[in-house]
Amino acid sequence: MATKLWAALLVLFTTLLTSSAQLLWKKGSATLTFDILNIITNYYIIGGILLYVIGGALMIISFRGGEVSVLYPIIATSYIWVSLLSVKFLGEVMNFYKWLGIMAIIAGIISIGFGSKDSVTGAI
Repeated sequence: MATKLWAALLVLFTTLLTSSAQLLWKKGSATLTFDILNIITNYYIIGGILLYVIGGALMIISFRGGEVSVLYPIIATSYIWVSLLSVKFLGEVMNFYKWLGIMAIIAGIISIGFGSKDSVTGAI
């Protein structure tokens, strides 16, 4: 089965959702106490959970459009999203080694995509 472009793009979008969820969890953890009222009113934590649920549902849908061996490695882009989003929203700093890691992740995803028997097609 050739992997369809829409499936690959949907997985990529899913990684953006789940990476955003991780940032929400980070922000929510700053005020988190182990009091049930605090947990259910922590909108960052709740928002992160919702984004993960949506991402999981979209991931299941995307698997209908292609090979898991092609689609699943795209999830590694989560590391890229988290690195870039944490700079923008958490004030973290990127250094040479983080950029090098991002380049390695991109090279790995591309290699796996090219290494697939049936590469990604534009078919819808």
